[in-house]
Amino acid sequence: MILDAAREAARQLFSPEFRSVFFKTLGLTLLALAAFWLGLKELFDWLALPWIDALLPGFPAWAGWLSFIAALVAGIGLAIGVALLIAPVTAIVAGLFLDDIAEAVERADYPSDPPGRPVPPLQSIVLALKFFAVVVAGNLVALLLLLVPGINVGAFFLVNGYLLGREFFEFAAMRFRPEADAKAMRARHAGTVFLAGLVIAAFLAVPLLNLLTPLFAAAMMVHLHKAIEAAERKAPSRRPSS
Repeated sequence: MILDAAREAARQLFSPEFRSVFFKTLGLTLLALAAFWLGLKELFDWLALPWIDALLPGFPAWAGWLSFIAALVAGIGLAIGVALLIAPVTAIVAGLFLDDIAEAVERADYPSDPPGRPVPPLQSIVLALKFFAVVVAGNLVALLLLLVPGINVGAFFLVNGYLLGREFFEFAAMRFRPEADAKAMRARHAGTVFLAGLVIAAFLAVPLLNLLTPLFAAAMMVHLHKAIEAAERKAPSRRPSS
């Protein structure tokens, strides 16, 4: 079920139905990451450069190598910071474009099914902001665990797998049911949703490809929700009659 959903989502990433959503999502994600990068760089310059000037007044020529090392360390730190922010940014982007992606999937693959209802804009914004905060907190925990050998990579996948799987599945489910029912459905199939979230986390871990995470995750969870819904409908027919 999970592999089928992932396969279908990957197949649709560059389809004509996804093209407009792809460019909007990619553009907004790149703008957001660029803004984060510039913000982190300005913060580093504001905090670190005065300290360096005080430590090495006038920056003598022999200290040029120290400047190079500081710039290298800063660049690595900024890159790590932006990488850790990709998951929260995808949450915001998904909140804005999930309905567009879901509608494209439903039209293409489930034309005979009743269409889903778009999540109200205010509710989408509130849920996306709440999830943004949760993902930031989760990735801060994962960052601390990076210092523990043998746990670092696993922490990234566990944290993002759980959070991304939960959020994207509930968004997809809420197009067809109230929020409480969507959460209950996710709880009933928590293991399946978590494993699907691990697939999304693996997608997120691939540089450049991770910019497509909102499209892939949203499409995958639409397919997974449809599959789980169909399985639940068939479940009573397998029970023995009294």
